[in-house]
Amino acid sequence: MKKKLIAIAVGAAAVMPALALADVSIYGRAHVSVDFLDDGADYSETNLSSNSSRIGFKGDHEINPSLKAFFQIEQEINFATGSNGSNSFATRDTFVGLKGDFGAVQMGRFDSPFKKARGPANLFGDQVGDMRNLARTGNARFDERYDNTLQYTTPSFGGFNLAVAYSVYAGQSAVEDRDADAFSTSLNYAAGPFAASLAYEKVEEEADSRGERDAVRAAASYNLTDAFKVVGFYQTTEYDGVVDTTDAVRDLNTTDTYGLGGEFKLTDATALKAMWMTLDSDADNADADMWVLGVEHKLDKAVRVYANYAVVDNDDGRSLTPWGQGRSATPSGAAGEKASALSVGLRYDF
Repeated sequence: MKKKLIAIAVGAAAVMPALALADVSIYGRAHVSVDFLDDGADYSETNLSSNSSRIGFKGDHEINPSLKAFFQIEQEINFATGSNGSNSFATRDTFVGLKGDFGAVQMGRFDSPFKKARGPANLFGDQVGDMRNLARTGNARFDERYDNTLQYTTPSFGGFNLAVAYSVYAGQSAVEDRDADAFSTSLNYAAGPFAASLAYEKVEEEADSRGERDAVRAAASYNLTDAFKVVGFYQTTEYDGVVDTTDAVRDLNTTDTYGLGGEFKLTDATALKAMWMTLDSDADNADADMWVLGVEHKLDKAVRVYANYAVVDNDDGRSLTPWGQGRSATPSGAAGEKASALSVGLRYDF
C-alpha cells in the first residue's frame, strides 16, 4: 500500500507541471426535450430526446506575448440513454492549433466553415424545427464535420473575417490517384445590428459513397430594434452522385433551400421565434416546406426552457420531418405526408 501511495504521489507530481502550462477548462451542454412526434401516417408517439448534448475540454498556452497554442476535445453525450452512441471519444469538434496577430491555424476534426455559416439565421439549432431538416437532406447534404482538416482563419478586419479549410477526408491517410478531399470557405461579417456569412463548399467524388457535390450558402440577421430581429437563409447545392430511386439520393443536379424568420423579445428573458423554409428540388415531386413557432425563456445566463411546434409538408417523393437533425429521437418520416412535432425542452450550458 505504501509503495502504491508513493507511486501515485510521484505520478501526480509529474502531471502537475504539464497542467500548469495550459489554462484548461471543462464545458458542456445538457439539452433534453420531451417531444410528441407525428409522421402524418402511422407513427404518433411521445419521445425523450437528447439534443446534441456534449462535454468538452479546452485550453491554451502562451508561447510568447504574440503567439498561443490552443486545443479542444469534445464528445457528444446522450442524456436520454447515458450513451454516446459509439465506441469513440472526441466525436465532436476536436483540434489543436496556433493563434496570434496573424489569425489562427488549427488541425483536427471540426465543423466546416460552410456548416458554421448558417449561424446568423439559426433560430432553432438542435431543436425541433432546426433548419438542417431541410438544408441537410439526401446524399447532397452538407453541414459536415470533416476528419483530417487544416483550417486558417484571418483576424477580424472591420468586422470581416475569412475562414478556409481543406480536408484529406478519406480515412487516416490520403490514397494515391484518388480524389477524396473537401474544400470549405466562408466570409463572415458581424458589427452593430448586422451579421452575415457567405460560404462555399466542394467535396470530391471519391471522398465517400455519396459522390461529388458542391454548394453555396448565405445567412444573415439584422436587429431592426433592440427587441426584434429578422433572419434570412439561402442555399443551393449541385450533386453528381450515383442515381437510384430512394429518397436518400433524390437530390439530383440542383436543390435550392431558403427561408425567413424572426425573433421578438417580450422581455430580456423571454422571446417568441418563428421561421418558414422551403426546399425546391429539380427532381419530380421532391419539394418540402417547414414552419416553426417557438417560445424561449432564459431562467438565467446558463439555463433556458422552451416550447416549439414545427410542421414539414412533403411532396409525394419526400419523407422529411422537422425532428431529424441534431437530436437522438429521429423516427423516419412518411413520403408525401405532413409531419408535425410539439417539443418542450430544457437546455443547460455549463
